[in-house]
Amino acid sequence: MDLGLFMMPLHPPHRPFGDTLREDADKIVQADQLGFSEAWVGEHFSATTEPITSPLIFLASVLPRTRQIKFATGVINLPNHHPAIVAGEVAMFDHMSQGRLIFGIGAGALASDFELFGTSDGKRREAMTFESVDIIQKIWAGDPPYDIEGNYWSVRLRDNIVPELGVGQMTKPFQKPHPPIAMSIMSPFSGTMTQAAKRGWIPISANFIPEYSVASHWKKYCEGCEIAKRPATGEEWRVARNIVVARTDEEARRIAMDPKGSLHYYFSYLWKALTIGNYTIAMRPDPKMADADVTTEVVLNDIVIYGSPRTVADKLIAFREKVGPFGSLVLACPDWEGHNYTIQSESMRLLAEEVMPIVRSAATLRKAS
Repeated sequence: MDLGLFMMPLHPPHRPFGDTLREDADKIVQADQLGFSEAWVGEHFSATTEPITSPLIFLASVLPRTRQIKFATGVINLPNHHPAIVAGEVAMFDHMSQGRLIFGIGAGALASDFELFGTSDGKRREAMTFESVDIIQKIWAGDPPYDIEGNYWSVRLRDNIVPELGVGQMTKPFQKPHPPIAMSIMSPFSGTMTQAAKRGWIPISANFIPEYSVASHWKKYCEGCEIAKRPATGEEWRVARNIVVARTDEEARRIAMDPKGSLHYYFSYLWKALTIGNYTIAMRPDPKMADADVTTEVVLNDIVIYGSPRTVADKLIAFREKVGPFGSLVLACPDWEGHNYTIQSESMRLLAEEVMPIVRSAATLRKAS
């Protein structure tokens, strides 16, 4: 089982942008040194709490400081961009990284971005996402002339093509036929999960959703694989979680539940954001639960996996048994300001060095049986 890193990223809005950019870059460098397989970085335009507007630009800055870790856009929100721009920029980064890229796509999840780009209609946003990726793949699949007609975008390149000068040509990705495509999955019983599985894309289940919702993703994944007539192994399925590892269970609980800690801020912010977007179903521990009964403490207890290395390993093994055989665990990173830096950095190290060997051994035994 692989171990990845996910950052929206999410920081308190009082922090200077330059400081958080340096912190987030340091997290990826540490993850690379610890043997993490991939790092996912999100895209948001209208929130100083989630401030990275271009994961590709940010990840390019970390390329020279890393050895082996793959970079994943988590995600590029396709309704916000012209497909030809995305096709060109992703192909360029794929060459810069020599194929260390996973092309994560989505429809977006931030209400203020929906307003900013005029994409508040969810069904329209979903249709735009699939149209965009289809256009991008057509651009990558062949050379001009292009005459691609869609409902939301049209791509035409017919008249100004001079092959001997390279004019009118678009760069194709380093990976053939293109980088792996991934989709973020947030809703319980998500139809997007079925679409991703049907198309052979990588699904990544969000970190802030409850256990029953993650389990529902496996069911929808199996449906998509059945449609595509391919086995549902779960090897490409990523599941993100917030995890706190400390030397003792008591210390880990104190860190996870600290009202002034980074995780408390993380989940209180997300709950408020989902409330504004009228989408609290994504985070509610029980879909029948009233919003008034959902507190940050309830969410932390339900979603965050915390404890000593042995306890966390046991919890992760039990979690995987309940939700399905995901192939990669993705650690979601909160803010590391102040004393949180030491706490979260050590937690990351313990997860990689002491927890994951136990979890991998259990996964191997289960697969063998």
